[in-house]
Amino acid sequence: MKAEQDGDLLEEDSPQENGVQTNQYSSISPPASPVAQDEPFSTYFEEKVAIPESVNQVFSFRKLWAFTGPGFLMSIAYLDPGNIESDLQSGAKAGFKLLWVLLGATIIGLLLQRLAARLGVVTGMHLAEVCNRHYPTVPRIILWLMVELAIIGSDMQEVIGCAIALNLLSVGRIPLWAGVLITITDTFVFLFLDKYGLRKLEAFFGFLITVMALSFGYEYVLVKPDQGELLKGMFLPYCAGCGPVQLEQAVGIVGAVIMPHNIYLHSALVKSRDVDRRNKKEVKEANKYFFIESTIALFISFLINVFVVAVFAEAFYNKTNMEVNALCNASGSPHTNLFPVNNSTLEVDIYKGGVVLGCFFGPAALYIWAIGILAAGQSSTMTGTYSGQFVMEGFLNLRWSRFARVLLTRSIAITPTLLVAIFQDVQHLTGMNDFLNVLQSMQLPFALIPILTFTSLTSIMNDFANKLVWKISGGIVILVVCAINMYFVVVYVTSLNSVLLYVLSALLSVAYLCFVGYLAWHCLVALGVSCLDFGSRVSNRPAVFLEQQSEYDS
Repeated sequence: MKAEQDGDLLEEDSPQENGVQTNQYSSISPPASPVAQDEPFSTYFEEKVAIPESVNQVFSFRKLWAFTGPGFLMSIAYLDPGNIESDLQSGAKAGFKLLWVLLGATIIGLLLQRLAARLGVVTGMHLAEVCNRHYPTVPRIILWLMVELAIIGSDMQEVIGCAIALNLLSVGRIPLWAGVLITITDTFVFLFLDKYGLRKLEAFFGFLITVMALSFGYEYVLVKPDQGELLKGMFLPYCAGCGPVQLEQAVGIVGAVIMPHNIYLHSALVKSRDVDRRNKKEVKEANKYFFIESTIALFISFLINVFVVAVFAEAFYNKTNMEVNALCNASGSPHTNLFPVNNSTLEVDIYKGGVVLGCFFGPAALYIWAIGILAAGQSSTMTGTYSGQFVMEGFLNLRWSRFARVLLTRSIAITPTLLVAIFQDVQHLTGMNDFLNVLQSMQLPFALIPILTFTSLTSIMNDFANKLVWKISGGIVILVVCAINMYFVVVYVTSLNSVLLYVLSALLSVAYLCFVGYLAWHCLVALGVSCLDFGSRVSNRPAVFLEQQSEYDS
């Protein structure tokens, strides 16, 4: 197979290259090492899950079970400590009124994950690998750096979430920095579970999701939220009496739910199933079952998020610091000083949320909350590490040993987290979380624009390229999501009250918007705006294939 040296779009396809089987559904080849390797490259996909045969069945539970796994690993990003904190703040600040925003954001997330899964199934490569082969060197490196920033920001929230949970469980005996070190250590151990079997690793993640569901479900049953208000808030897209605080919270929900690195992660995880990409029927079937599995996984994650919102909406909406202080004092809580004696509305984060639950509903509520946060942080830290590996391997085409790759990706993300843990108090992390949410919001275009671009190209996706309806709806969804998140960024920057920071933000904004514009130009060409097709490296021209290609299975 012949390709341009800088990784441009391949115009020919051959059955095999360096032992890697290629196919007629993609005009780009899976990555191959420049030198032959005696042993297969160590990655998450050492073992592929076999798909059972079925004869003329429209739906098979056995097949759904075989495809179950990647969607649940992907859904963990919807349950990370950043999301949990957004949920509890939504409940405390707006009651049940913003549940419809959470529902809408989850549905949008599902549609975007569908695109990610289809790219991985049809091409046999994940999004970072496809970007590596289509964008020139400089934009490719910038894109990699932006996605790495998003992963670092997410990882900081996840690791610190674990550390906070350990601090609560130990009644303050484990400081924040020690909790971070413990999390780093056990993450290294858990990441090698796939050596004992891919399905065992996926089962472990399923166990952690179950722990979250039971923990937050216990809090939900304990508090007994008003079901009528809950349903009204979920299905009535209106927010009576809401002001700037609630609007910012609504924007924060969208930013917390839709995470850029999760698009890269999901497009890679689907490669773990043994699908014959030369067979159109198998590819179509894989797309169907992955979408069903993703829908089930995100429905479960949505329910868990609803548990958290409902608990804080029912118990703590419109509560003042003085009320909470009095109750914590009466319960003998050692954390009474967290809540000043004034009539300001209660502000909570993951740490204060656990303390408040303990004051109102007893120590058991606090410890069960901490167990749920620990499961959320641990699971999302592991999937975040996988994201880092896939992104680094794809963009940089790394061929390092398994341990070296894990060590590098963890070090990049953990170093700033450890510094924050050493120099920050566990009680004063809300400001940092706001900054990290803004950081991740800014990186969204660097996942959403490429995924729409490449899934719309017939030269990559062939018969599975986005149709007109998906192109239009996908473009609108991505435009809306990016606009919402940019509003969140502007609100944050204007609250800094520093002329120097305003000037710095303006300069960075120019460079940022230029790069987003560059990606958007490629995307518009892929969507069929032919008048812009001057020098674009992506093209919707059909790929040229060899005459000897396998026929579609009937």
